[in-house]
Amino acid sequence: MSKETIEVGERGYRRITLVADGPALVEGPVELVREDGTTVRSDRFLVAVCLCRRSKIFPLCDTSHRTRGRRAT
Repeated sequence: MSKETIEVGERGYRRITLVADGPALVEGPVELVREDGTTVRSDRFLVAVCLCRRSKIFPLCDTSHRTRGRRAT
């Protein structure tokens, strides 16, 4: 499984690991802002963010990507 790591931030780096055909793993805690402006917070040390949009708990990952491959964009 290939991984790509991107580090971004002004006050310190937050590590985001992109997993092939899987979620983005973000070092937490995190606050995610949805398209409608509502927020989702997680205090976990590692948060899986859904990239395939199939998750029943979107924007968090519930491993729905495992049943089918990721949709092409």
